[in-house]
Amino acid sequence: MTDTAHPRFFWQFPMQLVRHARLDEFLPDDGRLRILFLWGKDCPNCDIAKGQMLLAQERLRWPDVGWLHDNVYEDAAMGTHFGLHGIPAFLVFRGARKLGRIGQWPGTEAFVAAIEKLRAADPAATTPPAA
Repeated sequence: MTDTAHPRFFWQFPMQLVRHARLDEFLPDDGRLRILFLWGKDCPNCDIAKGQMLLAQERLRWPDVGWLHDNVYEDAAMGTHFGLHGIPAFLVFRGARKLGRIGQWPGTEAFVAAIEKLRAADPAATTPPAA
């Protein structure tokens, strides 16, 4: 038996692994949104989120959004830094500025709506109409 219901998740939904000690390196000031997925091994709520994310991969990929992840059970400093009280948690950044936190997994519709709202708040994220 594996320690997760989705052992190949990070191959199927590519995200960059980041550790607390190097987090700043992964948050450049380039205008892109970055979503940091904080999860843990043997976390049933994390497995629920992963399963639903796999089913909605196309809806969760935007050209101006990058995905990062960290297992906070292996990197407790990350959880402490952000004052986590439960996982999964999704932190959204533009550069090093944290724009918000989505606690737990709200479901695909609510998650997509929250990210779309943050994308729309940045004029650079919208594509101009074709001439």
